[in-house]
Amino acid sequence: MVSPAIYAIATLDTKGEELSFVRDKLAAWGLAVRCVDISTQIDASPWRASLSAVAPEGDGPLSRLDRGQAVVAMALRLTQFLSREASEGRVAGVLGLGGSGGTAMISQAMRQLPIGLPKVLVSTVASGQTAPYIEGTDLVLFPSVVDIAGLNSVSRTILGNAANALAGMVQRHQIDRGDQLACGMTMFGVTTPCVTAVRQHLEAHHWQPMTFHATGTGGRAMELLVASGMLQGILDITTTEVADELVGGIFPAGPSRFLGPISRSIPLVYSLGAVDMVNFGALDTVPEKFRNRLLYQHNPQITLMRTTVDENVAIAKWMADRWRQAKGPWCLLIPEGGVSALDAPGKPFEDPNANAALFETLETLLPSSELHRVERVPCHINDPIFAQRIADRFLELAAIGS
Repeated sequence: MVSPAIYAIATLDTKGEELSFVRDKLAAWGLAVRCVDISTQIDASPWRASLSAVAPEGDGPLSRLDRGQAVVAMALRLTQFLSREASEGRVAGVLGLGGSGGTAMISQAMRQLPIGLPKVLVSTVASGQTAPYIEGTDLVLFPSVVDIAGLNSVSRTILGNAANALAGMVQRHQIDRGDQLACGMTMFGVTTPCVTAVRQHLEAHHWQPMTFHATGTGGRAMELLVASGMLQGILDITTTEVADELVGGIFPAGPSRFLGPISRSIPLVYSLGAVDMVNFGALDTVPEKFRNRLLYQHNPQITLMRTTVDENVAIAKWMADRWRQAKGPWCLLIPEGGVSALDAPGKPFEDPNANAALFETLETLLPSSELHRVERVPCHINDPIFAQRIADRFLELAAIGS
């Protein structure tokens, strides 16, 4: 069996000198390095032989494609290649160097690697809006400061720091799985009392709850930990990210939301926390078509918009389409008294008709069965009784699978 090594990745037709530099830095730590060439506009490179590059195999020369098509194709090849190598235990860590195209290719592949596996990407675009590159992963971005185009006093310092950082991660790499079963919970400020109470109930039963802020990346990060085997159950209490996904808010769930956990036989408890709202930035950033809607300024940076009857029907259908596919047991708990701190009698987002549309559509599309249950609870989501019910149902489902 081949010993695990660091996989160093770049387009070697333009960044061979820089990758050689970080390869030597890593080798000085006594680490094995395998270089991967992701050049897209050449079919053969002297760097492949001289660096002993392990290159993904493809269906044909990428140089025949235009640059955009080539980047998409190479990103897919690299993702498949690295995922296979990691699954076979050959990857100790990953170090990438990239401009905009290289960053897109390398980050896509890194995002599919397990949480906890050391991964560092030195990039010319590692500032500003980096969410598309990182999403919910533990990928570390290093700003290159200067372009990755030759070695100089600045680039040698940055590249050396990145190599040394990765070497430290690899040499001290240890995944702490704890001595308790772990579960993920989604939370917003407007569902905090519920989630806090649930956490306390589960801790009393020797579970280790981990809370994720439901900001789009939070939900995806939680599901990545399920894929990495670090979570043994999910309490998706605050599913507001679906509202942003369908209506156009700034915290979208992403098209894959729920699909990872439902493919595994782990206990799943769902609720409808903060589904009454869509999130936007400051008030003046709310799209013009929504300016006449019911808006609530949560703080100077966040504006909330109440969901409508039609939007709630669409949200319910989107959720139901996914939850019906679950392999393991799940339970949906519906808080009849309101789904957020703003959705309660006398509060700004109180709207019984919108809630009724959400609840009734879910009940129609999700008939209860032995393993799949939809249950109404006659109280508000932040009522202690509701938190107790969520914790009880989760523990019941966990007992079924144990």
